[in-house]
Amino acid sequence: MSGVESGAHGAPTRIVRPERVEAPRRPGPSPAGRWTVRLVSGLALLFLGLPVAVLIVRAIADGSLTDALTTQVVLDALALSLFTTSISVALSAAFGLPLAWLMARRTFRGSWLVETIVDLPIVLPPAVAGLGLLLVFGRQGLIGEPLGAGIPFTTIAVILAQTFVSAPFFIRSARTGIAAVDRDLEAAARVDGASELQLFRAVTMPLAATALAAGLVMTWARSLGEFGATIMFAGNIEGRTQTLPLVVYGEFHAGDLDASIAAAAILVLAAIGVLIAVRVLHWGRALDTRRLV
Repeated sequence: MSGVESGAHGAPTRIVRPERVEAPRRPGPSPAGRWTVRLVSGLALLFLGLPVAVLIVRAIADGSLTDALTTQVVLDALALSLFTTSISVALSAAFGLPLAWLMARRTFRGSWLVETIVDLPIVLPPAVAGLGLLLVFGRQGLIGEPLGAGIPFTTIAVILAQTFVSAPFFIRSARTGIAAVDRDLEAAARVDGASELQLFRAVTMPLAATALAAGLVMTWARSLGEFGATIMFAGNIEGRTQTLPLVVYGEFHAGDLDASIAAAAILVLAAIGVLIAVRVLHWGRALDTRRLV
């Protein structure tokens, strides 16, 4: 204990400083344990990264990536993919944003069921999702038959399939962003006379913009890579429903490995670009739903 010792006449003589008590050191991993962790981690990274790296290197080294950009089937699929994913992202935002706001701002009975329905397309096998869409929107489906709609095996079917599997990514991200907005700021805007729509546009959306942007990017990436639901519900019709993932599948089965590799490389580069954007711009924090617990 620190203090001042006094002499016989009360005069201070010396300062007594406390002894430093060092916390006991916790034993760290042994050298063998550290090397084991590093080895297993390296094998995991190699397993995850090597197939992608080989694909990209092969596509660039043999010139198939450059040739693919002049191949009509790849160009048509790329154009169709960009067109359909743009619409699916717009639909996900238009219908998903109100739902995300409801999930973030309202407590109601059955909220767990709503969250389960939103998350279900993420964990469903895409082929199952495509079959479900076919049973609803097909010519003899629940909605398709009364309406007489010929939606399956059309470009509209591609958009619906992409929206079904990708919308949850936007809804989850938007929900996280909206829930993180300080409600006191929204209350202050109400006091100033702002309507709910004005409040949402001027306060909530700007403050949740990072999460919304992250959700849009992840939704687009998921739409671009969609395969199973599309081939089940929309088929693989060149120029009408054949997106880039279907070109990878179709060209591989047709025996044109170079075209398949080139189309796959385009998808990989797009995915890498999305992930880099999410991390460099720190959008990844917007996808963390642990703050809602």
